[in-house]
Amino acid sequence: MDLKKFIASLSNTPGISGMEKEVSQKIVSTWETLADEVEVDTLGNVIAWRKGKNSNHPPIMIAAHQDEIGFMVNEIDKEGFVRIEPIGGIDPRLLPGQEVVIWGREKVLGIVGAKPPHLQKPEEREKAIPLDKIFVDCGEKKESLTQKIRIGDPITFNQELEWFNENVCTGKSLDDRAGVASLHQALLELKGTQPEIDIAFVATVQEEVGVRGAITSSFLLKPCLGIAVDVGFAQRPGQEKELSIEANKGPALGIGPHVHPDLFSRLQGIAVENDIPFQMEPSPHPGGTDAYAIQMSRCGVATALLSIPLANMHSPLEVIDIRDVRRTGKLLARFCLQADVEFVEGLTCL
Repeated sequence: MDLKKFIASLSNTPGISGMEKEVSQKIVSTWETLADEVEVDTLGNVIAWRKGKNSNHPPIMIAAHQDEIGFMVNEIDKEGFVRIEPIGGIDPRLLPGQEVVIWGREKVLGIVGAKPPHLQKPEEREKAIPLDKIFVDCGEKKESLTQKIRIGDPITFNQELEWFNENVCTGKSLDDRAGVASLHQALLELKGTQPEIDIAFVATVQEEVGVRGAITSSFLLKPCLGIAVDVGFAQRPGQEKELSIEANKGPALGIGPHVHPDLFSRLQGIAVENDIPFQMEPSPHPGGTDAYAIQMSRCGVATALLSIPLANMHSPLEVIDIRDVRRTGKLLARFCLQADVEFVEGLTCL
């Protein structure tokens, strides 16, 4: 499957944190054609192996999370309106008027509703509507609705991937299915090659609720080093440039306490050698990506972070430039082919 089809397939598939099974199945079925072996661990992380010449050495781990933000059904009131609980970081200001899908016994379409501005008090109009005041209208009464959905059913935004042009697309869950797509691109780039060390490409679960999949998969794999791929804030009008990265300028290499300096330098050097555009992203307060979990695994792992520029993060209409995804995958593949035992065993803090 080519990159565009793969990223559309992932974006359009429901998979909130803890309920990623359908996304995992699509990743497994695609990566089985590119990897030497694919497995799914106890928590649901998908691990695709490219076996190296020196398979006795601890592997390199490259991770991106497959889960998305969303909601679950909290209550169906007597009038049939559905109350919701967020899964992951949700901005309530974006919700009124959005289409959602409740994945119950049947697929149920709903509209997020709230008190209209005409009926709001002046002080209410100046604030985001709190989540406990928001409801989903499915156009049905409780009696029929409870035959289709129940408490705990997952809810996702009803949004399919669309292309502005040949390179720029918009859709839900590109945080971080764009990262998973970059791993897919790396697997495509590695076809017909053999690295020196085993590579474990991991599509992690439950990142949005506490990097849980990265915690368990890095503990399982005992990697010699790890690279996390996530998304970063693409520049937009009114946004501080020092807190943003630019679309179509390549992946951003994270710099901060969670990034091993030698690993950063090697990635930077490979990008320069291969004419891969890249940016730098200061990250003095790490903690929100899989990189944090990998770095802190067991006795510690030398870790790096690559960020793909993404606009409108944690919204139903996130935006990426697929050229940045391709470049990230190319950089990962080149790194995998150049990583040898001498380099990885020299990654100390001395």
